[in-house]
Amino acid sequence: MSTQSADDRWKAALAREREKLQKCQNDRKLKSCLPCPEIVECETRKSYVDAVYKSMNRGKGGGFEF
Repeated sequence: MSTQSADDRWKAALAREREKLQKCQNDRKLKSCLPCPEIVECETRKSYVDAVYKSMNRGKGGGFEF
């Protein structure tokens, strides 16, 4: 697998999770997760944060590439 393909995979996963998070926020008429009473246990938000982390380190754990 080429580096570009791996990058595309992480970007696509992040985009999917971002869309889910934004849909949830729009459905609840929120601009942010912070005022949501479910923020602590929210699986949608947890999945998004996980996707952000994985996209930053390309799934390798540890350090980030900036």
